[in-house]
Amino acid sequence: MERVRFGDLDAMRHLNNVVFLRYFETARITYLRHLIPQHNPADPEAGGFGLIFAECHINYRSPVHYDEQVAIACSVADVRRSSFRIPFAMTVDTRLAAEGYGVLVGFDYAAQKAMALPDELQASLTAEATG
Repeated sequence: MERVRFGDLDAMRHLNNVVFLRYFETARITYLRHLIPQHNPADPEAGGFGLIFAECHINYRSPVHYDEQVAIACSVADVRRSSFRIPFAMTVDTRLAAEGYGVLVGFDYAAQKAMALPDELQASLTAEATG
């Protein structure tokens, strides 16, 4: 949950589009830390495996205003060899404010290139996506 602060608004007194992405980023990291406790976004090189945020799509559905509470729900979808999607929905009470997804790619920070998701992680993500 995020409460909209005055500084999060744009000139039209709606939640700024960039802040939607920040809210999703916070929810996505919290969700991934729950799914992958050993993943540390503050130290992506730890363990020789990391994830990199490669793509984001946001569909804005309704304006969000000062002091409203935004709930962000994340899930896992489309698990592939080296990537997966994190779909999300942002709501204010029952009103859909935004929806979309981010794509995360397995990344070898030492070699600076994409890499396959470790088998255990891929299996865990696939179970989450189908469960």
